[in-house]
Amino acid sequence: MFEIAQEQPADVWEVEALYDLCFAPGREALSSYRLRDGVPKVPELSLIARDRHGILAGAIRFWPVHVGDAPALLLGPVAVHPTRQGEGLGGILIHHSLDRTGELGWPRVMLVGDYPYYSRFGFEKLEGVEMPPPTNPDRVLGVGNWDGIEGAVRKWDSAPDAAAE
Repeated sequence: MFEIAQEQPADVWEVEALYDLCFAPGREALSSYRLRDGVPKVPELSLIARDRHGILAGAIRFWPVHVGDAPALLLGPVAVHPTRQGEGLGGILIHHSLDRTGELGWPRVMLVGDYPYYSRFGFEKLEGVEMPPPTNPDRVLGVGNWDGIEGAVRKWDSAPDAAAE
């Protein structure tokens, strides 16, 4: 069993260590990190999971971005400690957070990832949405209302407390 909670400032070092463990060196050089740099994450959707001993088992974060002129959320990173992988925790974190995006006023979520994994959460390949290079366009996925939304993904330029359409 896991306790899911909103990430707190005191959790940051532990979450960053988990991401360092789970992802290749140089992860911060990816284009998705340039979109996050200097932009506050959406706190209500940035979650951690601890096991019954209080040990960090997983984490997920969301960041606001613009796609063309429309607001969207960029999911990621999501990570599960290697000793806890295969227990469904990644899915729990994704479902739990995606269930809250609409109630918080965010109509669409995107990510850069593997379609076979993320399709089970409703993600589809986004046509006409351009991540900064170098990003494989086949890995740009989205869920939610993407009707008529296309263009370049840009860094958020205002506070992530409202997602006005």
